[in-house]
Amino acid sequence: MNEPQQKWTETIDEGHSLFDLKLKEVWKYKDLVYMFVKRDFVSSFKQTILGPIWFFINPIFTTITYLIIFGKFAKLPTDGAPGILFYLAGVTLWNYFSGALLGTTNTFTGNANIFGKVYFPRLVTPISIVISNLMRLSVQFLLFLAVWLYYLINNEIHPNWWVLATPALIIIMALFALGTGMIFSSLTTKYKDLTMLLAFGVSLLMYATPVIYPVSMLPGYFRSLAKYNPLTGIFECFKYGWLGVGDFSPSMLIISTVITVVLLFIGIITFNKVERSFMDTV
Repeated sequence: MNEPQQKWTETIDEGHSLFDLKLKEVWKYKDLVYMFVKRDFVSSFKQTILGPIWFFINPIFTTITYLIIFGKFAKLPTDGAPGILFYLAGVTLWNYFSGALLGTTNTFTGNANIFGKVYFPRLVTPISIVISNLMRLSVQFLLFLAVWLYYLINNEIHPNWWVLATPALIIIMALFALGTGMIFSSLTTKYKDLTMLLAFGVSLLMYATPVIYPVSMLPGYFRSLAKYNPLTGIFECFKYGWLGVGDFSPSMLIISTVITVVLLFIGIITFNKVERSFMDTV
C-alpha cells in the first residue's frame, strides 16, 4: 500500500538569485524582527542603573564636549546658529548612523551561533539592527526637539519647509548604513581585522562629515569634494531645514541618494553571495 506523499509548507534551498532580497519571506518573519529589536533594546540597558536615561546622557555630554572643544577653543563657525543646537543636531544624526552601521557590520560574525542552528531570512538581522537604532534616534530626537523649541520661541532660529524632508533624510541614512554595513559584514567573514579598521574609519568619517562644522567653512576644492560624501547632503539639509543655516542645495541630496542606492545594490549582492557559505569561514 502506497503511503500518502508528505506535503511541505516551506522548502529551503540555496538556489536563489543574488538580486533576490526575499522581502516576502522577511515579511513572514516580521515577528522575529520585532523580537530582535526588543532584544537589542533591552540588552543595551540590562544591569544598568540609569537604563534608557543613557539615551539622553550620551548626546548631552557629547554636545557639551563639542561646544567646549570646537566652539570655545577651536572657534569653529556654526553659520550663526546657536552652538548647542548646531552640535546637538549633528550628534543626534551621527549617533544613529554610526550605531546602525557598526551594528550591521557585525551581522555574520555576531550571529554565527544562531545562523548555524536555525533557518530564517538572514536579512532579518541587519533590518532589525537598523530599526532598533531608529528607536534610539526617536528618543534622542525628542531631546533635540525640546532644545529646538526653546530657541524657536526665543526667535533665535529660522526653520523652513525643508523640515518636512526629515523622514526622507532618515530613510536615506538608514539605507546607506544598511548597504555599507552589509558590504563590510560580508567581508569580515574572511577578514576579521576589517572590524577594527571599520571602527577607526567611522571615527575618521565623522570629521569628513559636517557634524561639528558647516560645509561653508571649507575651502572651494574641499567643499566640492565634501558633496560626494553621502552624509553631507543629509546633515546639511537637516540643519538647513531645522536651523535655517547651512550651504545646502537639492543637488547635494540627489548625490546622496544616488550613492546610497549604488552601495545598497552592491551590499545586496555581496550579502546574498556570502550568506550561502559564510559558516565555512566564520
